[in-house]
Amino acid sequence: MVAAGRVARVLIDSALPQLDHLFDYRVPEELLADAQPGVRVKVPLRTAGRIADGYVIGFTDEEFEGALSDIESVVSPVPVLSADVWALARKVADRSAGTANDVVRLAVPGRQVRVEKAWLAARSNGGPDEVPIAAPPVRGYPSGRIESALAGDERIALQARPQLAELPDGAWVGEWAVTLATAATVCWAAGRSAIIVVPDYRDQDQVAAALAAIAPAEAVVRADARQSNAERYRAFLDALSSPRIVLGNRSAVYAPASDLGLIAVWDDGDPLHAEPLSPYVHARDAALVRQELQGCALIFAAHSRSVEVQRLVEVGWLRDVAPERAVSPKVVPTANQAANDVAARAARIPSTAWQTAKAALESGPVLVQVARPGYAPMLACANCSQAARCNRCEGPLGQARAGATPSCGWCGALATDWRCENCEHARFRMVTVGAGRTAEELGRAFPGVRVVVADGEHPLQTIGSAPALVVATRGAEPIAAGGYRAILLLDGERMLARETLRVTEDCMRWWSNAAALAAPGAATVLVGVGGALARDLATWRQVDFARQELIDRRALRFPPAVRLASLTGAAEVVEEAAAAVDSDLLIDVLGPAPLGDGNVRTILRFDYAHGPAVASAVRAAIVRNATRRRRAPAGKGGFRPAPSLRVRFDDPELG
Repeated sequence: MVAAGRVARVLIDSALPQLDHLFDYRVPEELLADAQPGVRVKVPLRTAGRIADGYVIGFTDEEFEGALSDIESVVSPVPVLSADVWALARKVADRSAGTANDVVRLAVPGRQVRVEKAWLAARSNGGPDEVPIAAPPVRGYPSGRIESALAGDERIALQARPQLAELPDGAWVGEWAVTLATAATVCWAAGRSAIIVVPDYRDQDQVAAALAAIAPAEAVVRADARQSNAERYRAFLDALSSPRIVLGNRSAVYAPASDLGLIAVWDDGDPLHAEPLSPYVHARDAALVRQELQGCALIFAAHSRSVEVQRLVEVGWLRDVAPERAVSPKVVPTANQAANDVAARAARIPSTAWQTAKAALESGPVLVQVARPGYAPMLACANCSQAARCNRCEGPLGQARAGATPSCGWCGALATDWRCENCEHARFRMVTVGAGRTAEELGRAFPGVRVVVADGEHPLQTIGSAPALVVATRGAEPIAAGGYRAILLLDGERMLARETLRVTEDCMRWWSNAAALAAPGAATVLVGVGGALARDLATWRQVDFARQELIDRRALRFPPAVRLASLTGAAEVVEEAAAAVDSDLLIDVLGPAPLGDGNVRTILRFDYAHGPAVASAVRAAIVRNATRRRRAPAGKGGFRPAPSLRVRFDDPELG
């Protein structure tokens, strides 16, 4: 209990960057018992008598000459913002020139009064006793290697085994899910918490199924967007009170954890790990910062290693851990092979791939991975081949199904009276073929075979072992019982045509994850792609691929060899913010480049060692801009807000 007159340091819950620091308030005597670090409070602000929400961060014994405002009330006695999570929020925000409040909003869910009261009542009754278990060993790696990493709080880059595993209840999951679930259970059985961070709900369900087979139900809590507010808050409170295995997407990296022993991140190269909300901190970076602060074990696991993880391995921050016995799917590139069969040509499949699929369908399902969902996502003029654009908003035109009237992908308007703006022609042709059109083609090429579509509009997570053609977009592939008897990777050239630095890394990840779904000995056919990328996939040398990618990026001074900060906004604001950074800290400045919406973007490139200084300077520019009030145009009266300035460090869209 704090002494009377104690001064509390409070974080105000506000999006304003100028309020991103701790404020001092006096703790009234009647609130001394409840006003503990981490609790929610209400405090007065000196502007118009406003009352703001906040969190007590700590206390200070410094003496003040002036009068301090009193804390208005304690909202709840539950310390929802733990000291570890606060330290993490502060550090990742400073690293990204953001505000700690934005991170705290990701970490602490909104209060649910009924849930909280029930949780407090259960705690007062003692709750059920936890039954200790003997965790199984982590299989597939050198004996005791993962267990020793957990005990020694090591940081490792784990090469996942590209195969499926059958659970006791007959369900099939990726071997990687069993590995991470077992490691987390080992950690929990030792009395420590574990956090498993995965990209999306498909991955969550695999890990959850693996955990259900080896860990008690009460040991696992989930944190994902599919939960109701009440469910999420209940899981949050459970993780806050005692060691748990926390499973969730990118925001789970901020979960409260009693005696944290492990953070495991699956497939960190997946763009779903990139946080779309300010301060845009990638789950991988948050995990690295949290491990450094709390000293727990850290595992980055993937079938195809990201270049960022490869850099950390090469600088000695992570240790490379490979399976005990090499497991390599059978990958067959078909570049330069022609399709002689008429049906094969109709289905965009070369003869080798078509014959492989035909033979495999006699024993089980075949996966066909395509680049795009829909029927014909992009159309062009049949006469001059110019991309077909909506006459109303200039959006791209596509076709949802065979015979359907083309419609705009932006405004949804039907192109009933469309004419090409270049040649006035009124007929279309397909430029890209989506999953729906591919399924239609395959239905003709393989008559009598069941064809299933799996994409964002037709989610499918599992499929049986009966023969079927499964047409799936990348990342939406369902798991087949026993594995697919063959896998065809189509549209490789189209996937590689994307204009981004990460295109080859993304393709390697998409194709590797798909190949890991094959049954033992089943062929994965890569269509239309050759060169070093196809060679590394065929020989299952993703580590060598990541190493060469890193070499190339170092030569070009591209991420992750260096860091980037993108400044977006009005030209004068961006120019002022860029000028606020000492040029000696920067490698160079790229831009400003117009974005077409009246704003510009400037990119700062700098070395990792200068990251804190650059972030501090940019942060100061953000605060100056936010506190600048400008008079409205004549006759409008009052003031107008300062021009917006959006800052994003390590922007994956630029990398």
